[in-house]
Amino acid sequence: MIRVQGDDFDVGAEIAGLTAGREDIGAVVSFTGIVRGGSGERAIRAMTLEHYPGMTERELERIEAEARDRWPLSASLVVHRHGRLMPGENIVLVVTASAHRQAAFEAASFLMDYLKTSAPFWKKEERLAGGDGWVEAKADDDAAAGRWGK
Repeated sequence: MIRVQGDDFDVGAEIAGLTAGREDIGAVVSFTGIVRGGSGERAIRAMTLEHYPGMTERELERIEAEARDRWPLSASLVVHRHGRLMPGENIVLVVTASAHRQAAFEAASFLMDYLKTSAPFWKKEERLAGGDGWVEAKADDDAAAGRWGK
C-alpha cells in the first residue's frame, strides 16, 4: 500500500493498522525519515517537496510491487509526504512485514534506496544562509541503490 499526502502520520498507528489480525507476520521493519534542520551553512528553515499527483503514486506502486516480487512480504506500506515541512517533522515511512526478518530488512532497504534516488519528488530547502536551493542527488545514495541492479 502506498500513500502520498500532505498530512503527518502516526508511525505506531500505521504499523498497528498494517499488522492487525495477521498471524503470518514474524518480522516488521520500519524506517521513518525526518526533516533535518542541518547546521552551519546547511541549516534550513523548511523543506518543500513537490510531486506530480497521479504519476508519483503510480511509480511508487510499481516499486512496491517490485519489492513484493523480490521478497516474500506479507505486507508493506510507503507513506510519503509533500508540501512544506519543518525540521523535526516526519517526511517518509516505509514498513515491510514478512514471516522472517531478512526479507523484511532487505525489502525496506530496497524501497528506501529507491525513494532516495529515483522517486519522483523534488525537494527545495529554505536555507538560513546562502539562499534557497534544490536538493541535489548524492553519489552515496546512488551507490547504495546500485546493489539492487538499478
